[in-house]
Amino acid sequence: MGALAGKTALVTGASRGIGRGIAERLGRDGARVAVHYGTNEKAAEETVAAIEAAGGSAFAIGVELGTPGDAERLWAEFDRHADGVDILVNNAGIGTARSFEEIGQEEYDRLFAVNAKAPFFVTRLGVDRLRDGGRVVNISSGLARTAVMPHLLAYSMTKAALDVLTRDLSKVLGPRGITVNSVAPGIIDTDNTAEFLHGTEDGQAQAAAISALGRVGTPADVADVVAFLASDDGRWVTGHWLDATGGSLT
Repeated sequence: MGALAGKTALVTGASRGIGRGIAERLGRDGARVAVHYGTNEKAAEETVAAIEAAGGSAFAIGVELGTPGDAERLWAEFDRHADGVDILVNNAGIGTARSFEEIGQEEYDRLFAVNAKAPFFVTRLGVDRLRDGGRVVNISSGLARTAVMPHLLAYSMTKAALDVLTRDLSKVLGPRGITVNSVAPGIIDTDNTAEFLHGTEDGQAQAAAISALGRVGTPADVADVVAFLASDDGRWVTGHWLDATGGSLT
């Protein structure tokens, strides 16, 4: 019996990268996991299969976020498989954006629609399904607190907005015993960062040098932090911004 046995979790953007790592870890801890994906159904099914192969339970739900009615469609799909949720992880997001000098209004609007608006309404419409004593974890970024990559200004702004949602929503949902926290990764080795980390001669070394621990993070590094917040061990932590950058901000 895992720490999350009997719980149901929804992880958005769980078909790959950090989201997949989180989904697999929550599944290993005993939660039944809703693996949300936007367009890559095959990758989501692979995540489900990996969870099941490890002895867990999961199902995939496909809804493209950042489009009109996205939150309503997501929960309608979820309701076909489960009758409530205990853990909501808002992980899905657009990981890059053009610089301040280059970004246009359409890209800016899309960025905020996926990274800030979707988590807000997925959470708002999910509140009635979220059981008392539940957990909301928002995946932020170390860039919300540092200007080390100013070319990602608009992206960083979306994560700062998500952090305000975390802070204030913790007060709104606190009376129900629901905790709300942000987890802020640094540079993580995923397909989003593959071009920089592996496509350049010294990308890996540059990224590792940013961390106080001297290496690049993995999805498991972030997933383990989320698992703590999702468990009973994290019951007294709420409204918190948790630095999971490997000391990149020190």
